Amino acid sequence: MEEERDATPRTSDGFMEKKRDATLHTRDGFMEEERDATLHKSDGFMEEERFVTLHTSDILMEEERDLEEESESEEELFDQESETEDDTEFDPDYHSTEGEESEGEEEVPPEVEAAYQSKNGKIMWTSTTPSERRGRTPARSIIKMTPGPTRFACSNAEDIKSTFELFFTDEIKEILIEMTNLEGKRVFNKSWKNLDWIDLQAYFGLLILAGVYRSHHEALGSLWNSVSGRTIFRATMPMKTFAMMSRVFCFYKRGAGPGQEKRDKLAPVRDIWEKWVERLPFMYNPGPNVTVDECLVPFRGRCPFKQYMPSKPSKYGIKIWAACDSRSSYAWNMQIYTGKAADRKPEKNQGMRVVLDMTSGLQGHTITCDNFFTSYALGEELLRRKMSMIGTVRSNKPELPPALLSKKDRPRLSSKFAFTETHTLVSYCPRKNKNVLLMSTFHRDATISSKDHKKPQIILDYNQTKGGVDTLDKVVATYTCQRMTRRWPMVIFFNMLDVSAYNAFVLWTEINPKWNKQRSSKRRLFLEELGVALVTPYMERRHCLPRTQASQDMVKETKAWSLRSKAGPQTPLCEKVMEARKCSLEVKESGPSPVSTPSKRKRCQVCESKKSTKTSMTCNKCKMYICRSHAVITTYCYSCNKV
Repeated sequence: MEEERDATPRTSDGFMEKKRDATLHTRDGFMEEERDATLHKSDGFMEEERFVTLHTSDILMEEERDLEEESESEEELFDQESETEDDTEFDPDYHSTEGEESEGEEEVPPEVEAAYQSKNGKIMWTSTTPSERRGRTPARSIIKMTPGPTRFACSNAEDIKSTFELFFTDEIKEILIEMTNLEGKRVFNKSWKNLDWIDLQAYFGLLILAGVYRSHHEALGSLWNSVSGRTIFRATMPMKTFAMMSRVFCFYKRGAGPGQEKRDKLAPVRDIWEKWVERLPFMYNPGPNVTVDECLVPFRGRCPFKQYMPSKPSKYGIKIWAACDSRSSYAWNMQIYTGKAADRKPEKNQGMRVVLDMTSGLQGHTITCDNFFTSYALGEELLRRKMSMIGTVRSNKPELPPALLSKKDRPRLSSKFAFTETHTLVSYCPRKNKNVLLMSTFHRDATISSKDHKKPQIILDYNQTKGGVDTLDKVVATYTCQRMTRRWPMVIFFNMLDVSAYNAFVLWTEINPKWNKQRSSKRRLFLEELGVALVTPYMERRHCLPRTQASQDMVKETKAWSLRSKAGPQTPLCEKVMEARKCSLEVKESGPSPVSTPSKRKRCQVCESKKSTKTSMTCNKCKMYICRSHAVITTYCYSCNKV
């Protein structure tokens, strides 16, 4: 029992010790694991908190930096807007939509963004107008010059002849007279008699009259024919004299070395051409629309810069760049195209260079040109010079977006627009699988006509202003004075005469709007009066009379008129009217007019017996009684009849 009692406590003591050791070990291990976990968590939390704090501070610093940059940019924009908007008036109805649009902006799909990006990737077009994005369109440039004839032209255009001579300065006249006499001495030697400006005036007048009568290609023998010819040609000068003047007329020194022509293709006409072109803008200010295009002067002879243009009626000739007023077709500036340079390399950006040269000196105008000239870079350069542009565009231009070039599945009479900050592009489909492209820096919206054709406003404005140079080419060709010649400098001079005559017509009709207002063929009447005015001084000093009776009568009448005008100064119109009124009062007080016989009325001796027309008028020579239907009545005012 004692052994059992001793064994039992020993066993229980060992069991308790083992249990206590296990409990302590478990507790120590749990405490160590809990301490390790707590330390690990605290270390991780501290590292995360430190990372979040550093990241947050970096974000705040970047946001503060962005806010500072935005504030600086806003101040710059405010300064720019304040500078540009100082001259604008306050609009109470204006409401900015920048905030609303920024809230409602949607992301553009990548396929749409790629379709409105230019082919070269440098220009990004959009389908929304600048007014929708900004709320206001850019301001237009103001034209500082008054459209129409200048003050110098108005003060010096006394009659039709003086208006025409405004384009020929004294320097041009001296060159024409000197070179023509030099050529005459070279050809005819000592038998040549020097010409003066009156001789050349008569020569120009006959050329203009031949153009008015549509006889510029008619043979001289036909023009001077006594039966079928015109009386004024024989009355002015003999046919032999006209042929001699055509033979020696010159404005450059002939027979010069070929070296000068190799260096300058335009050497024979450059001096007189540049002096003449300088006079064109000096007489007339174009309107708000100016057209730049090329015109072709017909010529099939030898010329170092002759061009072939199949789209023109004459196809072969000398090409001239021209800038004309879109409304009146006044030739404001011209430039001869002399072909490639001496190294035979083609000129780059030729269209842009031509437009900038032709429009030099203009400001605030809208330039209309065709697809040869129009480009995105030209529009930007014209905007820098305070001008705008309207023109058709070729589809192979790299600045166009693919979205406006596609023709498939497009309905007829539909329009697509694309915009940048400065340019507007439209693609119009007049029929299936056909589109027309136009670019403009003048239009800033997508306005479409309400008519059946549904054309955009850009196309309507282009069609209205595109014909300035073509109209000039047409009217000049209608009454041209160009004669058959093999010398290309003479072809250019004939064109100078035609353009000068048309410009003079524009000046004269705008200065005197009531001149032949009811007549439809005013230009033909102007050219006819101009030709007669040019040949009259030569006809007055003619010594030998022509052979035909009609030509003799014309010369005698011209000389008699000149003698009457030289006999005394002409009475001013106001004094003549007052004198006529005074004479009419005297006649009314003294009695009736001496034309009729108041004593007796008898039957007209010329009328048939059935009519038995009673009259008191008698013939001044045979004293036969005649009625008004068989009398030739000449109208005089009382002052002239008194003389």
